[in-house]
Amino acid sequence: MIIIEFNDKEIKALEYERYHHPHPKVQKKMEVLYLKAMGLSHQEICRLCAISPTTLVTYLKQYQEGGIERLKQLGYQSKSNELSAYEQTLKAYFEKHPPVNIVEAQAIIEKQTGIKRKPTQVRAFLKRIGMKCRKVGSVPGKVLDPEKIEEQESFKKQKLEPRLEEAKAGQRKVYFIDAAHFVFGAFLGFVWCFERLFIPSPSGRKRFNVLGALDALTNELITITNDSYINSLSVCKLLDKIAQINQGLGIPITFFLDNARYQRCLFVQEYAAMYGIELVFLPSYSPNLNLIERYWKFIKKQCLYSKYYEDFTQFKNAIQNCIDNAHVEHKDKLESLLTWNFQSFKKCKFLAA
Repeated sequence: MIIIEFNDKEIKALEYERYHHPHPKVQKKMEVLYLKAMGLSHQEICRLCAISPTTLVTYLKQYQEGGIERLKQLGYQSKSNELSAYEQTLKAYFEKHPPVNIVEAQAIIEKQTGIKRKPTQVRAFLKRIGMKCRKVGSVPGKVLDPEKIEEQESFKKQKLEPRLEEAKAGQRKVYFIDAAHFVFGAFLGFVWCFERLFIPSPSGRKRFNVLGALDALTNELITITNDSYINSLSVCKLLDKIAQINQGLGIPITFFLDNARYQRCLFVQEYAAMYGIELVFLPSYSPNLNLIERYWKFIKKQCLYSKYYEDFTQFKNAIQNCIDNAHVEHKDKLESLLTWNFQSFKKCKFLAA
């Protein structure tokens, strides 16, 4: 039996690579050596990894020759080396022109290098150079303006972060304000199923409007709701509710809210001043700075996507119940989702038009 001594650093490296290396064959090699480090017999390793004793001995000798780096080397190097010669060129091209799918990447590689590879080989190559299939994110178009990015950064440092620190110290109450309009229709999501499933879709003519104030510290949402529309009177009702809830605390209250006309009008500003509530308006085109935007997405995912409600009353009740109980029933999820790490677009890469 081949005897190999493993230290803690080597074991951790094997444990990581057996899941994260882009090539499945290398993953298997790492698994074999990891099981060896765990003290399993050669017979048991062969059974668990579905390999022959000869293959096991080959992997063990490779590890003895050059450690983990030797295990990463594959027996067939010719095809890999052909693309490797173009690795930097292709990487630079894909950074500027990301492919939509593997078929497109396959065509680009063939056009750029003259080398044709199967989709599985192309996928492995893309992973090897550090690429992953990621969902493209969206931002308001105006955010592309460098001045707008700097305005957001300045707002965070000078207004947002200092008030949140005071809230954390118990010296201020901070709320993020926004309205969501839940249209009574089908919210299509993903489910694991044996064949494609369908849900009935209502007409979409009715909607449940929720004006919310998200407590930055407790993640509890205070709401004003209706079936018609949100206006300045709705905001004033929310101010009444927040003032009543915080009566007697003796600490300042701050609202962070966007620049919707019904929120920024003089009537609302004077009404807030009557209660001594500070209104801080976010820079325009800055949904990334409004914590409640993440909350709305969570509510939709939790009680609307791929869910069918027979009538509008059931639809409204489902949303309201989810909102009322989310900060208790989903406390851990919300704490993870609603952190005070606000996305910055300063270093983001944007897809070319």
